[in-house]
Amino acid sequence: MKKNDMTVKFWGVRGSFPVADKNYLKYGGNTSCVEVKAGGHRIIIDGGTGVIPLGDEIFQEHISSADNVFDRTPINLTLLLSHVHQDHIQGLNFFKPLSVFTTKFNLFGYSGFDSSLNETLSELLYGKSFPINLYDITADYSITDITESDIIILKNNEELPILKKISGQNDLVPKGNDVVISFMKSNSHPNFGVMCFKISYKNKKIVYASDMECYYGGSKKLELFAKDADLLIHDSQYTKEDYLSLIVPKQGFGHSTFDMAYDVAVSANVKKLAFFHFDPSYNDEKLTSVENIFNNKNKNCFLAKEGLEICI
Repeated sequence: MKKNDMTVKFWGVRGSFPVADKNYLKYGGNTSCVEVKAGGHRIIIDGGTGVIPLGDEIFQEHISSADNVFDRTPINLTLLLSHVHQDHIQGLNFFKPLSVFTTKFNLFGYSGFDSSLNETLSELLYGKSFPINLYDITADYSITDITESDIIILKNNEELPILKKISGQNDLVPKGNDVVISFMKSNSHPNFGVMCFKISYKNKKIVYASDMECYYGGSKKLELFAKDADLLIHDSQYTKEDYLSLIVPKQGFGHSTFDMAYDVAVSANVKKLAFFHFDPSYNDEKLTSVENIFNNKNKNCFLAKEGLEICI
């Protein structure tokens, strides 16, 4: 990886619930988790079951850095949480870096409830549903609510992210080696909407738009947010046929079709499109057939796969 590069690695690409089956090996069965490296920072998007093997890798790197526990390289992570549905948080309980006392873990996200994100995660993940409570976590962690008027700035050689309100267009442009993370709220996902993310570094941009259901004529707000992005990671849970099924239609479920994602990518003039968040009933054979259809239309779109790493 070159100094000015951004890399993206997919650790979980499924929606709804994880699947473990021999017919799901090509694309993977873990739920939503994407890792972005930029400017010396490690950014994790969503904490589905894919965050578990990512945590195992980070933990192993930490253990291998030195024999003495106090000499090991500290872990410094930023996690962006799009919303608190199970398939986006169910791996966090088993994320090993949270058991390391030198870990600095800064979680930013959107709850949608009257309670804070800290309170919501405590209720959903700990206490009644898990053997420990949130305050038992060993790592030095913070959980912060975000709105679409906020930005996060990650500065070179600084551990703590800076959260601030946008005061002008220039705030969205990274300065020097800074990484700037901005947000877009979508109301298309039941019941309280979802947050989309844009990570900007140097002159490169990655947009993550999971759990989006596009509208008739496209999602104009998302098209503007993602305009000219180097990579758009877009919800593609259903085929058009399943979305419009007369038996169990998926309209209003808060998810897009592959066609919807493709149309947004074309309208937003993005360089690459990663289809993401696949229905758990779609096995390798079905997803390969979908990928072949879209590859014939445009070589710059692809289906996300667990373990796939790309340089932006």
